Amino acid sequence: MNRNILIVGVGGQGTLLASRILGRLAINLGFDCKLSEVHGMAQRGGSVVTHVKMGDKIHSPIIEEGDADIILAFEKIEGARYISYLKKDGVLLVSVQEIYPMPVIVGSQNYPSDILDEIKNKVNVVEMDALKIADELKNPRTVNVIMLGRLAKAIGISYDDMEKAVRDTVPEKSMEVNLKALKRGYEY
Repeated sequence: MNRNILIVGVGGQGTLLASRILGRLAINLGFDCKLSEVHGMAQRGGSVVTHVKMGDKIHSPIIEEGDADIILAFEKIEGARYISYLKKDGVLLVSVQEIYPMPVIVGSQNYPSDILDEIKNKVNVVEMDALKIADELKNPRTVNVIMLGRLAKAIGISYDDMEKAVRDTVPEKSMEVNLKALKRGYEY
């Protein structure tokens, strides 16, 4: 199983933790894995991208344009921004969450209301409202783990293997809610 997964979101959404969980999953399953993180203006809500490559032998941590099997997008605009990285038959797994970038906040631009329709005309899209599920769990910070649960199910990773990776990675103080989040995403 060789997989190139690009995780995209904005600062504070947990893209880095998500990549570390996937890295742990790969190691637990006996695969080689390389991660690369691009932080940008993460602390100000800017774009954050992590590259996760796993398989028999991985030589480079960077996913080139047109080489991602899956883009895991925690926000719609971030998903749209990186679709050029998808393979022809790749999948964009996107949360329908909207986080307004600074030009929208200051009123100089509008958030594109039809962004998912535009994306669907270009690539295979699977959408989910991970924030709604996170709100039901009373913890909006679990969007990343909810999305990982959905990803694991989609690519044929067992729930038990994914749960072990979460247990090996997530801090104990937030373990219970993250395990609930994983289960909800996996059952989505």
